[in-house]
Amino acid sequence: MRLAAAGALTTVVCVAVVGGVLAQKASLPSSLLPSSLLRSASSAAAESDQAAAATQGSSTRSAPAAAVNPTEPPVRTVAASAAAAPAAAPAATSTAVPASVPAPAAPVQTCANPNAIGIARTLEVDTTGGPGFGFEHFKTHDFLRPGEVVLTFDDGPWPKHTPAVLAALAAHCTKAIFFPIGKHAMWAPEILKQVAAAGHTIGSHTWSHADLSKKSEQDGKDEIEKGFSAVRWALGAPPAPFFRFPALKHPPELVTYLGERNVAIFSTDMDSFDFKIHKPDQVIQSVLLKLKKYGKGIVLMHDFQRATSEAAMELLNQLKANGYKIVFMKPKAPVQTIAAYDEAILKEEKLPTLVERPTSTVIRDVTE
Repeated sequence: MRLAAAGALTTVVCVAVVGGVLAQKASLPSSLLPSSLLRSASSAAAESDQAAAATQGSSTRSAPAAAVNPTEPPVRTVAASAAAAPAAAPAATSTAVPASVPAPAAPVQTCANPNAIGIARTLEVDTTGGPGFGFEHFKTHDFLRPGEVVLTFDDGPWPKHTPAVLAALAAHCTKAIFFPIGKHAMWAPEILKQVAAAGHTIGSHTWSHADLSKKSEQDGKDEIEKGFSAVRWALGAPPAPFFRFPALKHPPELVTYLGERNVAIFSTDMDSFDFKIHKPDQVIQSVLLKLKKYGKGIVLMHDFQRATSEAAMELLNQLKANGYKIVFMKPKAPVQTIAAYDEAILKEEKLPTLVERPTSTVIRDVTE
């Protein structure tokens, strides 16, 4: 009897346990547990990404599977822990990254100045054949819309003045084209590197700012090539194939040469004549009056000039207030400098010594 009673009790307990397990399974989702966890974690990651995107003013729509970044850390981590359910991973990945997460919208958010003039358009220039820009000398390419302005600065880099111009451009979240003199670039490479770091386009304005109309053809070519090689040396990388002749004097044979070198030539639509003006307010007035007359254009200024550096911020304020828009130009590809000139400008940079050794073998820090 005791054995029978014990057997009956065991049966009841087993039935109860099995029933409890069946009831618990009935309360679970129909999918397997690992894939269920994957979807939950991915959903949380998506919600977190969507909240971050919403904070930046971005759309929170999920990206299609084709647009997903498969290396997104949250998805990779969860997928690795859910290897038992590989079929669920693609679905989870496709909803993990919102379509608007890619970075193009970020630059708009980084501008701290709500009244910044910004950049209305960015134009890429194919310099093949040496196209010319600026109606003062070249009439072929009319690419600016009414009210659009391209800012260009010559003769730098120069201590204090160039950094002041850079600060004004940065405050207004906009960009310009700089045409440095080769010698100046080698005198102040750290300043030219600041121009490049800020994302501006850098071309060349000859080696020594010589009037090439008074030079022989070969001397003119030397001025052009040494200028580009000097800028390359200062930057540590080749600049844009953009060139401006000093004094806007264009010897035909050198125009042809630049075309053969696939270098674009920049004249201007309006010259500020800031090199003749010594007061910031007069620089501003000069630019605004000419823009009012022509309606749009490439503006020539000089970051070498103190008055221009002091006028830069207020000029940008006035351009914004008067409804003008900045157009930024950059090259399709950098200039190809010539090795012989790259080597030649090094002789300008230093006096020769008996032995050339790496700095690390000459100087040792023995502070401690």
